[in-house]
Amino acid sequence: MARKKKLFVTGGSGFIGRNFIEQCGSNYDISAPTHKELELSNAKAVEHYLTANDFDVVLHLAMIGTNRKSESQADIVDISTRSFFNIAKCSSHFGKMIYLGSGAEYDKSRELKKVKEDASGQSVPKDDYGLAKYLCSRYIESAANPGNILCLRVFGCYGKYEDYPRRFVSNAVCRAIFDQPLMIKNKNVFFDYLYVNDLARIIRHFIDSNSKPKYKSYNATPDAAVDLITIAKTVNKVLGKELEIIVKNKGLGPEYSGDNSRLKEELGDFKFTSLELGIRELYEWYTANKGTLNYTGLISQ
Repeated sequence: MARKKKLFVTGGSGFIGRNFIEQCGSNYDISAPTHKELELSNAKAVEHYLTANDFDVVLHLAMIGTNRKSESQADIVDISTRSFFNIAKCSSHFGKMIYLGSGAEYDKSRELKKVKEDASGQSVPKDDYGLAKYLCSRYIESAANPGNILCLRVFGCYGKYEDYPRRFVSNAVCRAIFDQPLMIKNKNVFFDYLYVNDLARIIRHFIDSNSKPKYKSYNATPDAAVDLITIAKTVNKVLGKELEIIVKNKGLGPEYSGDNSRLKEELGDFKFTSLELGIRELYEWYTANKGTLNYTGLISQ
């Protein structure tokens, strides 16, 4: 029996990390220390951990700056970049590193319509979260990259365990379960929403592949962007309801989507989960866990 690959997963208790470990954990020997067990911004602690464990793959999913309640804006760039570089400088002590980047690296202050990876660096992000991701990604794409660090840029991602009071797809599903109107808090907008189960499959491809990828960065996006009104209508369709869809502001906001040609070339015959199926599975999960939902927190957002 072949030895399971040893994985070091950061952010294992977060939305994406939790889904990845649940979906793919049996295939690997996974170590996912908590923040209290390993402080990623502590260079000596990270170096000691990596040199002692000889991991095949580091999966850096820890996302600083996505939870407004726990991180101040002033800390985002410092903690995010420090954590990344503390791991990256130890690249000789692991096989490869997969870093979860973001479409925010392309600068969300402008419209991003099926933007390609070679647009990286054309505009510096105005926000701290995007800037932190940008700095790490620029290193990955530079000659300084030892060749074993890869960036997967996610634009939108939805699925169970996400922050349902704040994240649109889960928020819409949960509101529908309670027969509440479906709320679009600003303008309608086109997004690239990737189902988290598909993201886990994409990550697994890069973990399992023994050949060096052609590129250092890939947009991890579905084939087509979808607008928020269409998502809300799909929620109504899946649940068999006709709930009101309320759009706060008229017009269409700037698109946020990335071209996935590189990714499709790398993955080959990969089928993305349809929006309807993803929402159906999400609805079934939230229905089974309805007792854990905070109704007051949900409708107050």
